[in-house]
Order: sequence, then structure tokens, then C-alpha cells
Amino acid sequence: MINEKFMKLAIKEALKGQQTDEVPVGAVIVKDGKVIAKAHNLKEKKNCANYHAEMVAIEKACKKVGDWRLIGCDIYVTMEPCPMCTGALINARIDNIYFGAYDEKAGCCGSVYDLMGDGKFNHKANIQGGILKEECASILTNYFKGKRKK
Repeated sequence: MINEKFMKLAIKEALKGQQTDEVPVGAVIVKDGKVIAKAHNLKEKKNCANYHAEMVAIEKACKKVGDWRLIGCDIYVTMEPCPMCTGALINARIDNIYFGAYDEKAGCCGSVYDLMGDGKFNHKANIQGGILKEECASILTNYFKGKRKK
């Protein structure tokens, strides 16, 4: 299944972030069936709350297509986007948001709030959550268990 193929690439990105002690979230942006951007969290490295995987991937994709509008693009992210990232995806006009693990604390694609379903914004992306959710969730769970042990 194509969604799983791209989610597996996002998982690889999440694991790259984990190697540098970033919260292991990965994102991949796809246009016309081809990956145009891959990213993982860089908050610790950059000392800035803005460097979520989705935000880094959006910036890379915009540079690749030469426009701030990512019309015709889909994002695959290992964890449900937060308010900041969902807002950026709305602003970037992303077509589809596919995510793995649900985020019951900050998810804004249906868990805590549904920004896309709010109906007040000028753009609405399609959302599908739960793609390889057990694998995505276990990466995060194991990461935080390890942090708590330290």
C-alpha cells in the first residue's frame, strides 16, 4: 500500500532524529508519487520550538517546488500534527495529511481538536490517521521510557 510505503520513510526519519536525542517524529512530503522533502524534529539541535518535523519538511518542500503553496502535495508524519504544524499545513495548502500515532495531548487533526474540520479556514486537507500507528507509537513510547529511566 502506498500510504505504508511513505509512512515507512517517515519512520526512518523519526529514527534519525532519535539518534541525536530528538523526539522521534519524522515527516515526508510527496508530490506526484515522488518524495520531495524528508525531515525529523530538530528542536534540540536548533534550540527552537518551531523545528518540528512537519515544519522542517514544509520548508524543504517549498524550496523544492519554488512556492509557498504545496498544492498537489501530501504529508506523511509519524505523529498527529500539533496546532502549529496543522496551521502551517493549512497555510501551505497541503492536499492530504497522513499520520501514524494519535497525539492525545496536542493532536489537532482530530484527537484534541480538529483544525481542518473547524470549517473556518480557507483550506481543508483530507486527513487519515492511524497508518502503521502501532509502530509509530512504539517508537515514541520507547523513547520516552528511556528518557524517564535516565
